[in-house]
Amino acid sequence: MSFFLKKLAIAALWFAVPLCAQQVAITFDDLPEHGDLPPHVTRLQVAKSILATIREERLPPVYGFINAVALKDTPSEIHVLRAWRAAGQPLGSHTYSHADLSAITPAQYESDIAKNEPLLKQLMGTQDWRWFRYPYLREGDTLKKRDAIRAYLGQKGYRVAQVSLNFEDWAWNDPYARCSEKHDTEAIQWLHDSYLSSAGDAVTRFRNLTHTLYGRDIRYVLLLHIGPFDAKMFPELIALLRQRGFSFISLPEAMSDPAYSANPNFFGQHGLTFQEQVAATRHLPFENSIPALEKLDNLCK
Repeated sequence: MSFFLKKLAIAALWFAVPLCAQQVAITFDDLPEHGDLPPHVTRLQVAKSILATIREERLPPVYGFINAVALKDTPSEIHVLRAWRAAGQPLGSHTYSHADLSAITPAQYESDIAKNEPLLKQLMGTQDWRWFRYPYLREGDTLKKRDAIRAYLGQKGYRVAQVSLNFEDWAWNDPYARCSEKHDTEAIQWLHDSYLSSAGDAVTRFRNLTHTLYGRDIRYVLLLHIGPFDAKMFPELIALLRQRGFSFISLPEAMSDPAYSANPNFFGQHGLTFQEQVAATRHLPFENSIPALEKLDNLCK
């Protein structure tokens, strides 16, 4: 194929996604447990609430990324993972122990990935469980480390489940548990309002950054966590995304977007979304602060 024809083929692939498309895949991290629980709420109830919303909203398959270490101290939490599978939802890997690649060697990290596999094989059988989500979104504090784990994942047949829409949803779960125990209805209302406000702001921020980088919307991947407040807010979050023009797709559909085929080669101590990595390597400014985080950390203590 000539150089000119190759250029045409690449251009055709790049613009295969309509410029007006606003599509997002929902994903959940930290199965089977995340965050503190309010009084009289169980891990299984949290999972069943999320699964009920997935069913009622007729969402495409939603990947849950597991840390099997949770079953070491609480074996009964296998019921959360079994409920996820019984509902027809797929599972992927988040490492065995929610390992931080910035804090350990590539060999230790590879071992932690491998240790997660027996449970994934047991629960997923012949279905596709080789999707990997980096804990903390940290892909390595050196380029050598990043490349080593990327090579390992490729050799083992994993695909990286990137994140391209994030509003630090995890930060609402622990204060919700604290405020519920105190029966602080005013604080819980603030949690409700600030969660939706932060989600809406994130949509605007990430769409703006994405258009700066690519001149279009990419197929987004939203990061959520299997926490009690996420479960409570999930129906309203879906409604907000629909109001903002989004339709819902699966993770494999989202990751087929040509944008994700590039490796930003970003390394550092901070966990960044895919677009933030690209912007950082291009030396472009971006905003990634969540104004509510400081208040969330101190609420109802």
